[in-house]
This record gives sequence, structure tokens and C-alpha cells, in this order.
Amino acid sequence: MGHRIRVSVIIATYNQADLLAETLRHLARQTLPTDEFEVIVGDDGSSDHTTEVVRSFADTLQVKYVFQEDRGFRAAAARNAAARLAAGALLVTLDTGSMVGPDFLTAHLAAHAGGDGRRAVMGLSYGYTPDEPKQEVQELLAQMLPETAVERFRDMPDFQDVRQSYFADCELDLSRRRVAWQAFWTLNSSVRTDDFRRVGGFEEKFQGWGGEDMELALRLLRAGLTLHVAPEAWVVVAPHDRDPEANLEALFANMRMFLAKFPEPVVELGLGVMLDKGDFWGWERTYAELLDWQQRVRDLSVRDEIAKALVDVPADESVAVIGCGADVPTTMAGAVLVDFDEELLARAVRSGDHSGYHAVGLHTLLADDSVDTVVITSRMTGLWATWSAEILAEADRIGRRTVSYAAPATS
Repeated sequence: MGHRIRVSVIIATYNQADLLAETLRHLARQTLPTDEFEVIVGDDGSSDHTTEVVRSFADTLQVKYVFQEDRGFRAAAARNAAARLAAGALLVTLDTGSMVGPDFLTAHLAAHAGGDGRRAVMGLSYGYTPDEPKQEVQELLAQMLPETAVERFRDMPDFQDVRQSYFADCELDLSRRRVAWQAFWTLNSSVRTDDFRRVGGFEEKFQGWGGEDMELALRLLRAGLTLHVAPEAWVVVAPHDRDPEANLEALFANMRMFLAKFPEPVVELGLGVMLDKGDFWGWERTYAELLDWQQRVRDLSVRDEIAKALVDVPADESVAVIGCGADVPTTMAGAVLVDFDEELLARAVRSGDHSGYHAVGLHTLLADDSVDTVVITSRMTGLWATWSAEILAEADRIGRRTVSYAAPATS
């Protein structure tokens, strides 16, 4: 009956057989006929009775199962393995423990049916807290169906999706968000299967918890898709044990990989707000501040500053300039140039034998002690109140000596 399948639901799982059974049980209650969707479980190496759970649903769901060896947290690879088996035109991703109502799949289909162009859709996830589970949600799910819980408690702050204010502040119009991909999470999302495959699916180098879904969303956006919120395509996330410390460590490692793949200011700021500030939702604000400052200093030349900073620097020493602008001294050869304005940076690099990095200077891809002198220009002044400690720490990491015009000079 493969030709009749409209939706493929992929679920990554690991040693959560009983929770998986509950997720599958709710998928079996869909108003969408069961011959129009399939469920594909991507097992990341479980050693419990996950296989038996999947087999137990063979008579109620069109279910497929793919197993990969347990070599650590590889949810991205497990999802890709499941997606390779997908026969549906629409791919819906769920986490184990995402409990759905009867209209869940029809809501995802409807979200892709309206409007022009291709889109990636995220549904609401009630009761989800990345740090620690809420026991109250577990109690609700034990007493009532997910749709009853949502009907009664959807406006209760502790039950709402943690992205609720992020969505509400833009009135669900993510085109008004500059960093909308930060809200795209695979515990409840959907995209056309051909679009997913066209961008290469999940990046399997991401291991451990977090980041791989945001990185996929960025690639989908740059492939021409738009991001949308579908409030009616909701799930209720059943609480389960997590290791917040290990998850945070993995997220930071994955965000560094994200930056290595997309070495540009918007991703660098994402790493900065998470790692340095512990402020995930500050990503949008800090990027807006950067874009505003970029326009304000568009015509600011720091050529004289750079020349002054290098007066006492021997000609054979290596130099990096953070906030170089377009105009650098012609006597300076082979410098490492860093700037948040990509167009100005390109002009500066072309003016001499320089290497260039499109970056703010918080977390560059430069090696430790790779230059002798780091010059921080006054083009960084507008970012100094927020990022001075990080920029100075990065300058200290990559260079032996720092000269700054964005703050009192250091040496």
C-alpha cells in the first residue's frame, strides 16, 4: 500500500521502550486513516525491549524499524536511517515521549497545504522542559488523554511550550525573526521528504544532545524554504530522565561544530549567547544589535588606528585585526583580518595578501597563539558593553599581545 502513504513519522529512540509504546499508542488513534501514514522507528542501539514494542504494533500501524549499533548518542544518524525508509511525501519527526492527539497528522498536512512555496513546520510542544522534567505533566497524562490536557491547561504557564513568548512576540510570523531556526526542534516538526533529502538530512557529525535540528533548519531556509508554526499540530511531552549537565556539554560541542560548518557572525553569536552568557533566547536580540551596529559603522575607517597600533611591531611579526573594515594600511602584508561586515572584509582582503574571517571575534576558527599581535579597532565599540570579555579572551587565546581601541588599551 506504499503508494497510498501520505505521511512518514520518524521517531528516534534509545532504551525507552515503555515510553515509545505510549507514543505509538497515541499515533494509532489518528483521524488520518492508518493506511495513509507509516511510523518508522530509528533505534540508536537500544538494549531493552524496544524491538518487541515495535513488533507489538504491527497489527495497528504500518510500522518499520531500523537499528544501529550503540556507539553513543547518535540521534541524527538514527533519524537519517529512518528517513531513508520513508515512503510518504511528508516527513514528520517526533521524539520518544511526544504524545499526540487524534488530529496531529492532519494538522501537519494542513500546515503544508496552505500558502505558496515549500516550508518546514514546527508544532507546539506542551510540557517540555529541556533541563528537568515536570512531574505535574506526568500526573496529567496519567489521568487524561493528551487532547484533554491541552484543552484544559494550554494557557497555564508551566504547561506551555517554552518557545511560547518567542512565537507570540512575532504573532507566529517567523519571517519577522532573524534567527528563526533556533526554535526548530525535532521533538515535533515536519518537512517534505524531498526537501529533507535535497539538503542531505541531518548532519551526522553532531553527536550528543542538541543543535542538529537547528542546523538542519538553517540549511532548509537557505535552500529556499520558510519556517512556520502550526499551533494545532501539538504534542504533550511526557517527562523522562535527562542528564542536564551532559546535555549542556554536548550542546556546546555541537554548536562549535555548527560554527565550523557555518563560520559567520550569526552562528558565532549563537555560540556566544549559549556558552558565554547562558541566554539561549538572547540570540535574536544580540544578532539584531550587531546588524544595527554594522549599519552605523558602515563608513568608519580604522586605517589610522591600525597603522598606529603597529608602529612598534616588527615587520616580521604576524598580526590579526578584529574589526578591520574595508580600509587597511597598504604597508601591512599577510595579516589575518576579521570583521562582521562580509562585504567590507572582502574588500580589505583583496587589498593585500591577507586572510579573512567573517566573524565578530568572540569565537574564531583561528588556532591558539597563531599570531603575535592582535589589534581590536574602534569598529568594535558598539559591541563592547556586551562582548568585551569574550573578545579580549579570544584575542588573548589567538595572540601574544593585544592592542585595543574599543576600550582602554591593553598589552
